[in-house]
Amino acid sequence: MSAADAAGPGLGPALTSARRDPTFEVEAIDEHGDRTRVSIAGEHPLTLYVDKRELVTLMTLGQAPEALALGFLRNQRLVEGIDQIAAVHVDWEVDAVAVTTRAGGADYSARTATRTVTTGCGQGSVFGGLMEEIEAIRLPQDARLSRRGLHALLDAVRRRETVYKQAGAVHGCALARCRDDGSEASAEVLYYVEDVGRHNAVDAIAGHMWLDRVDGADKVFYTTGRLTSEMVIKCAQMGVPFLVSRSGLTEMGYRIARQVGLTMIGRAANSRFLLFTGEARFDR
Repeated sequence: MSAADAAGPGLGPALTSARRDPTFEVEAIDEHGDRTRVSIAGEHPLTLYVDKRELVTLMTLGQAPEALALGFLRNQRLVEGIDQIAAVHVDWEVDAVAVTTRAGGADYSARTATRTVTTGCGQGSVFGGLMEEIEAIRLPQDARLSRRGLHALLDAVRRRETVYKQAGAVHGCALARCRDDGSEASAEVLYYVEDVGRHNAVDAIAGHMWLDRVDGADKVFYTTGRLTSEMVIKCAQMGVPFLVSRSGLTEMGYRIARQVGLTMIGRAANSRFLLFTGEARFDR
C-alpha cells in the first residue's frame, strides 16, 4: 500500500518530515583582518511536482518544505482544499517535492500560463490574473484587535529565538491569536516560519493552516516584510482580517487592503505603529 493510500480520504495527506538545518557556518575576515566563523542562512532549490508534472522551483530555507508546497498550491488557487491532496514527499537528494492529488492527472497549464513576478524577495510569483477572485473575498467584520493585543504580539515575536538573530538574510511570518479581556492582553503565536523570501514564509503558514484546519477569521498575521499587493492578497485568501508588519507598504497593497476590508498596520515596532486601513476593527 502506498503512503497516499494509507492516508485515506478525509485523514489528511501523507507527509514526509524533511526539514533542513537553517544555517551553515562559514569563515569570514572581520574589519580587523581576523578570521572568524559566522552563521549564514541556507538557501536551497526545491522543485515542485504535482502528479509528476513540474510546476515551479522555489528557493527556500528548507524549514517547512511540505507546508511550503501545500501553501503555494493553496495561495495560487491551484488546489481548492486539503482533502484533494493525497501525499507530499520531499527528497533533498534531488531537491524536489512531489505532491500527489487524489484525483490524479491535474492539468494546471491554463492556470499557470499567465505569471506575474511580484516584488517579493527572491522574485515571488503569482499565477493567473493577479486580481482574480478578489471581489469574492469576504473578511469577518466582527473580529477585534486591541492596541494592547497588538503590543503583546510584537513582544511575543521580538522574544522568539530566530534564524534572523543568528544569521540574518531571512524574513519571518507569524500567525497569532491575540486576546484582551479588559484587564490583561496576550498573544499566542500559533506558527512562526522564516524563509529567504517572505512569499515562501506566508505560503508555509498557509500550508500549516490547511493541514491543521485552522480558521483565520480571528487571527492576526505578522510579517517582517513589506506590505505589498501579494502579501495582502494571500492574507485575505487565508481569511485573516489583520495584517501587521514592522515595515512599510506599497500603494497597490494599500488599495487592495481597502478593497477587501483588511485591517492593515505597518511600521509596527515596540509601542509605535501606523494603522492604514480597517480602523473599525481596531480598539485603541
